[in-house]
Amino acid sequence: MKFVLAPDKYKGSLTGRQFCDAVESGIKKVFPTADIVKKPLADGGDGTIEVVMDYLHAEMVSVKVNDPLFREIESAYLLSGDGKTAFIEMSEASGYKLLAKSEMNCMHTTSLGTGEMIVDAMEKGAKNIVLGIGGSATNDGGMGIAMALGYEFLDKDGQILEPVGRNLIHVKHISKEKVHGKLSEINVQVACDVNNPLYGKQGAAHIYGPQKGASPDEVVFLDQGLESFAQVLRTVFEVDVQQIPGAGAAGGMGAGTLVFLNADLTPGVDLVMQLARFDDALENADWVITGEGQMDGQTFSGKTINGVVRSARAKNIPVAAFCGSMDVSIEDMQKMGLQYGVSILNHVGNLEDAKIKSYRNLELASYNFASLLKQTQV
Repeated sequence: MKFVLAPDKYKGSLTGRQFCDAVESGIKKVFPTADIVKKPLADGGDGTIEVVMDYLHAEMVSVKVNDPLFREIESAYLLSGDGKTAFIEMSEASGYKLLAKSEMNCMHTTSLGTGEMIVDAMEKGAKNIVLGIGGSATNDGGMGIAMALGYEFLDKDGQILEPVGRNLIHVKHISKEKVHGKLSEINVQVACDVNNPLYGKQGAAHIYGPQKGASPDEVVFLDQGLESFAQVLRTVFEVDVQQIPGAGAAGGMGAGTLVFLNADLTPGVDLVMQLARFDDALENADWVITGEGQMDGQTFSGKTINGVVRSARAKNIPVAAFCGSMDVSIEDMQKMGLQYGVSILNHVGNLEDAKIKSYRNLELASYNFASLLKQTQV
């Protein structure tokens, strides 16, 4: 039998690779000659860079950039072995993880450092940029990234503006005269798993501004700035970004990457599956086994398991999910298309105890699943 193992991580417990090892161990106790193909995945969030590194045969490249508050830091991104593809996580240069809680305020933060990583990758010869935009500390509409690439944002007096959220409302013109010459030579894909518009009650400022340190009054100000910014973008680029699902992702980075980088917005798990050549791995598979730390309502909207099921269903391959915990109904599982789903917990205990025993419990769950399969073959 052929099993394709395609999990996300168990956050704080097991990496995707450890999940694969545990499941392989359990299955091979029942099917010792089974063909096991390990394809750990991610959805573009934390930990994606570690998963992608293997598929790109990549190395980490260090570069000095500006953090969200314009302080120089050393950050890093992945560059594939052939030098053609770079994988960049916005959070490494422009993420809230780089700030103290008292420093969080997206009125004053910038995505400039992320743009500087893109420039570094371009100048090293990369032709394909894959950009993860989760965990950002910004609400600058992509102004920071754009400024690193040579765009200039001007106020009503023709003065160049600093690329931060509070200045969105002051942008009256965007100059393209100094844009980096290599920008037209690259292909950019952005891992985007939300559908928020740029502005409005469901837009970047109202939905994400408060968690990035904006006060209620600042949220309103930032939202007005994004609306004004969208009008300028429409004039300069002839694109109505408000009509594009995901434009409000990462403080307007969805809109910014689309117009400034000519990027495609794609679900994160789809990008990772492309890099993993996941559809090729599914050929002649009997089962796909996936999993994550907790299966709940969010699993059905762009998460790893959802992407795995979608690909497997296209090839009529059944999918089993082994999760740390499950908070879904039978109807939810049927709607999603799972043929088997189980929580690996086998006794009542606290969360830390469950994390410590995750590998052993997952191995046991896999063994029980394989045993059940063997009985159906008799």
